[in-house]
This record gives sequence, C-alpha cells and structure tokens, in this order.
Amino acid sequence: MDRQNLARQAEVALEKQGDYDSLWFEGRWHSSGSLADRAARLAAGLADLGVRPGDRLLVLMTNCPEVLISYSAAWRAAAVVTPLIFLVTEDELRNALADSGAVGVVTTAEFLPKVAGTLDGAPAVRFVIAPGAAAGAAGPARPGVPVLDFDQVTSAGPAPITDRSGSDLAALLYTGGTTGRSKGVPLSHASLLWCGSAAHEVTVRAGVRTAVLPLPLAHAYGLLVLCGGMHRTDQARTILMRWFDPAGWVKLAAEHRAQGSALVPSMIQMLLGQPLEHADLSELAAVSSGAAPLPEEVRREFEARVPSATIYEGYGCTEAATLISANPRDARRAGSVGLPVPGCEVSICDDAGRMLPPGTDGEICVRSPGVMRGYWHEQDSGVLAGGWLRTGDIGHTDADGYLYVVDRKKDLILRGGFNVYPRDVEDVLLAHPAVTQAGVVGRPDPRLGQEVVAFVALSPGADTTAGDLIEHARRHLAAHKYPRQVSVVPALPLTSVGKLDRKKLREWVTADPPSAG
Repeated sequence: MDRQNLARQAEVALEKQGDYDSLWFEGRWHSSGSLADRAARLAAGLADLGVRPGDRLLVLMTNCPEVLISYSAAWRAAAVVTPLIFLVTEDELRNALADSGAVGVVTTAEFLPKVAGTLDGAPAVRFVIAPGAAAGAAGPARPGVPVLDFDQVTSAGPAPITDRSGSDLAALLYTGGTTGRSKGVPLSHASLLWCGSAAHEVTVRAGVRTAVLPLPLAHAYGLLVLCGGMHRTDQARTILMRWFDPAGWVKLAAEHRAQGSALVPSMIQMLLGQPLEHADLSELAAVSSGAAPLPEEVRREFEARVPSATIYEGYGCTEAATLISANPRDARRAGSVGLPVPGCEVSICDDAGRMLPPGTDGEICVRSPGVMRGYWHEQDSGVLAGGWLRTGDIGHTDADGYLYVVDRKKDLILRGGFNVYPRDVEDVLLAHPAVTQAGVVGRPDPRLGQEVVAFVALSPGADTTAGDLIEHARRHLAAHKYPRQVSVVPALPLTSVGKLDRKKLREWVTADPPSAG
C-alpha cells in the first residue's frame, strides 16, 4: 500500500515536533497532542456512524479547533473532506450537499437551521455533528437524521489510521462561483502533500515561528496553510482567529509577537484603517498575500507603516491545490507573484495554446503535482489539455521567469476593439487619496461593445466627487481605459473569501447601486 497520505504525514509531524502548545484560540492554548487525540477519537466515532473510505464529510464551521480536528479525523478514517465557508447561502449549501453526495455534516449550533433547510435535497446525509448540539440546539427537519454532539462522537477510543494511497481523494473543494455555479475540485492526498511541502519551504525560509491566521480554513488558501504545517519539524505556533477583524488582528499580532500572517488583499486594505503605528508590530517580518492581486499602493503604504514587515505575493488557484508561485524571501520583486514553486511549470499561452515569449500577456497555464485531474462529475471541462491547466488568468513572465498576474480572462473589457484590464483602472483609482476600494466592470454599449464603469468607496470625510475621480483616471490612463461612469458606494461587495465580487458589481450596472449617502 502506498502510504503517501495526509493522516500519516500528520502523525510523522507530531512525532518530530512533540507535544506542545501549538494552537491558540480565543484565550486558550491547545496542545498538538490533545488535538491529535481528539481527531483519532472522532475518526473512531465516524467509523461507528458508518463512514467508509471515500465517503464525503461536509464541514461547515467558522474557524475553531474543531475544524482542524474534523479534517484530521476524516483523513484518518479515509474519508474525503468537503469544506464550505459558513457564509454560503442555503441554495449553495444544498447544491454542495447534493453534488458531493456527502454522508454527514459537521457544523456548529448556529448553523443548524441553515443545514436543516437543505437536507430535503440531500438524501445521502445520514447524520449531523455539532458542538453543543445536545444542549438544545435545533435539529434538522428531515426525520431519521440524528443531530449528535461533537463531544459525544469523540468519546470512543482512538482509531488507527485507515491507509489511503496518494492517488486517492482527500478533499473536494468548491470554487467561489464568481462567474457561475460552483464546481467541485477533487484533490488527492498526493496533491495536498506536495503543496503542503512547497508551502512549508516558503514559510520556513521566512523564519516564521508564530503566525496569526485569520483566513477561513474552509477556503483553499487556509487549507494550504494547514497542509504546510504538517511538514514542519520545529514547534511553530498558530494564533487562530474565528474570522478576520482588523482591530483584533492588530491586537493579537502585537500580543503574541507574531512574525508572520497569511492574508488576502482586502484584509490588508482594511488593516490600513487601523492605527498600525501605535501597535508593537516590530516582530512582524513576513506577510503573505494571495487569492487576488494586491494593489501596489496598498503594499507601499502597509510596508511604510509597518517597517519591519515585507509583503510577499504568491499565486495559486483551487484547481492547482492553491499553490503555483511564490516570491523568494531573498529576491522579492514587488508587483510580481514570484517564481514557480519547485515541481511546478508555468507557461503563458494564446487562445490556440501556443506558448508566448516573456513580456507578452496571455493565459497562465500550469502543470504540477497539485493540478486536479478534472472537475467533479465532469468528463471534459476544457480547462485541461495535455496535463496543463488553463487557469483563466491573464499574465506574463519577465526574462527571469517571475510571474505577473494581470487579470481574470473573463473580466477583460473590450471597449471599441481595445482590451481594458479592470485591475489597471482599479490601481489608478486606488492611488487617489480619497479612495479606499475600487471595482471596475464592463457595461454593454451599442457603439463600443462595452464601456468602462467603476464603483468606489471613499475614506471617511473624503471631499471628492465622481467627476473628480473620472478626471483623475483620465490623466493617468489611455483614452480607451479610463471610466466614463464612476459610482460612489458605501462599500464594495466581497465574496466569502474576501475577493471583489464582480458578479454583484455587474448587477449594480443594470440596477441602482447602494447610495453612499
């Protein structure tokens, strides 16, 4: 039996690191040994509930130790983790339950009503587990589906590891669905072990021993951080936030003398609204940024206000086990998402699949051990060809192989025959001192095909108008790029993982957006 699996890797890491206080959560430290023991006991409880190798277990929780315990238990029982961010709607949850065929749900008491409203469309679900469920929490509506308390299910003796091979499925992730219905992305044990090893190398080189983690563990980026920790041999510590709160992040980073943190650009933007200079962040050295492009103005301001810190951009996507490239710690290039990680190949291709030379924009294509074998329940999605994944992102490399992400291919605006990348326009708008958020989409236009439309949020007390912002953009962009329409809104819509929600922006184009008052 090929023992290349996540449960074995977690066990090896525990043996090397020893039992120590590894996870802080809401005022309490949890030791690595106690977390592993609870996971082994939950694995036994899952087996008693009839969970078999290959069964999907859907996890719908805010960040908490039980998320990590559930993942480890599922892998120990040879089940498949199906994580969903707790912000999903009932429709999205119903779709994931039906599409995955999950046999059970692990959630928390506050989400039981949401789960209850979806089980009518999920006949495969046989049980629901939730901490505190036995204390009077409402149960699902469908008869025959018991709601079990988390501690009750973990009361059995620890279960041994049920081995799986590297090619067996370990996780079934669902895409954000920003351009359509979410798709299932199956990732194997070997894929996640590979990306975890690569992520570990990046983190270790940065010298990060204590890190604040606000990313949702149910997101692919958060899962990458978790898998990276399985490869560490030192006693690294994680300060886990239930969810991201800018003031809370600053407090925790200072209190725990954190050396690092993994963030997304919208989180970094929100941190700029905090009095960073008044907090002791002198230990903060490495901030990793991923999931979306980071505006250059945001990077410069953060690094100026936290002089000890350097932001390192990386790049990945769910379909490639979340990791494609990262900036070397000793050779960062600002604006670039770095070099392909070892074992990963990147090429820039035109629409016909021909490779393009450095400096030329095209679709980013990837080949690595982390790339999925295809979408769940789809025979041919058109994104895989000859082992290469067509990411749908537009970018280019420089002469030294550094990768630059320009924009999403589907977000490209065609105005009068010219290409307009929303990020180019957004970066210019964000350079205006009054603008804190910017989002750009195309509006159908009978003469030009599409017109450039921008939505912006302003800093408190800012004194500027839409006309001022249009003029600012006109001075800094080519004539075909600057927006002819700018709407000031209270805040831009974000997806559940902090990315700009362009689908919602496109709805605002054809309907009145919220007023900034």
